[in-house]
Amino acid sequence: MHICDITMFYTAHGGGVRRYLRAKRRWYCDQGDRHTLLSPAWRSVRHGDHLTLRAPPLPFGQGYRFPMRRKAWINAMMEVRPDIIEAGDPYFLAGAALTAARRLGIPVTAFVHSDLPRLVERRLGGWAGMRARSYLHKLYSGFDAVQAPSQGLADRLREMGLSNVIWQPLGVDASRFSPEFRDPAVRQQLGLNSGTHLLIFAGRYAREKNIDVLLEAMRLLGPAYHLLLIGPGMPSIRMDNVSVYHRFCDGRHLAGQLASADALIHAGDQETFGLIVLEAMASGLPVVGVRGGALPELIPPECGVLATPRDSASLAEAVRTLFQKDWQGMGHAGRALVENKFRWEAVFAHQRRLYQALIDGWRPNRDAEPPMPGPKS
Repeated sequence: MHICDITMFYTAHGGGVRRYLRAKRRWYCDQGDRHTLLSPAWRSVRHGDHLTLRAPPLPFGQGYRFPMRRKAWINAMMEVRPDIIEAGDPYFLAGAALTAARRLGIPVTAFVHSDLPRLVERRLGGWAGMRARSYLHKLYSGFDAVQAPSQGLADRLREMGLSNVIWQPLGVDASRFSPEFRDPAVRQQLGLNSGTHLLIFAGRYAREKNIDVLLEAMRLLGPAYHLLLIGPGMPSIRMDNVSVYHRFCDGRHLAGQLASADALIHAGDQETFGLIVLEAMASGLPVVGVRGGALPELIPPECGVLATPRDSASLAEAVRTLFQKDWQGMGHAGRALVENKFRWEAVFAHQRRLYQALIDGWRPNRDAEPPMPGPKS
């Protein structure tokens, strides 16, 4: 099988989509399949089966680029001639994927990495959310299948009138993210004593991450708690109990930072999945999250505590509640959950069965049952 992924959300600096696609390439190639990746960059170049095409940078986009013309991308997909195409964003490249798949006579699927209606609705109001839902309905109706990483997102897509939606969760490499990578030097470098609880969050600085809520919660928590905030574009913060690393943090570095903390704290309420949550759980951490987006699906009571969205006092209280419980036992439970349900091996095996079914002619909006078992629930 030859899979082609195309997306503007892949950058050289890191991020959840990059981690998904790198893990995906490794797994599929290990099965003897071929994986081609098309992504934008500052110049067009080919590194084996990774093709980059020149595209302008997105203003304030933290390394992301926005392709404006489809022709070169269509030609690139026509040249590599895959068996199936996956579009990882809902913009110009999604249209290019639809055109190339139609010309090649192959199936095309979309993976929904961002909840566009909720993002624009929060920024611009209800009218923008309605326009976004109308746009996505028209766009995604042309795909053979639309993969949604959370059940909540899948339900919202179906509420738009889409009948081709498939639940396809993401996963984690439980060998790359592990409690074994805990490093006492992390706490020493931050100047923390043994009585201070180290919280961590890693991600982009974006409005939907609610970093302002997170910082206010830290102010309320005081010196007994310290936050390590990792990600590009993070503001300069003058708080004694907050340290900031202003870069993308991937791979072994991120694994070491996570394993060295006591808990992950996540204030985002619009996550389509929340890959960092799984990576933290795999690292043996309990999680403090909010009752919004996909986080409640990932954080059962035995693995963490949930707070009210966009409520710093509730978030701070959730942190206190966590450390009044057996928080280390909750970290062990999170690790067990990941190993049982969210290993990349099981996730990609399910996705590959979906791909094969689509190649064989199965369609979710036409056929009642897919010829494949689903992932564990």
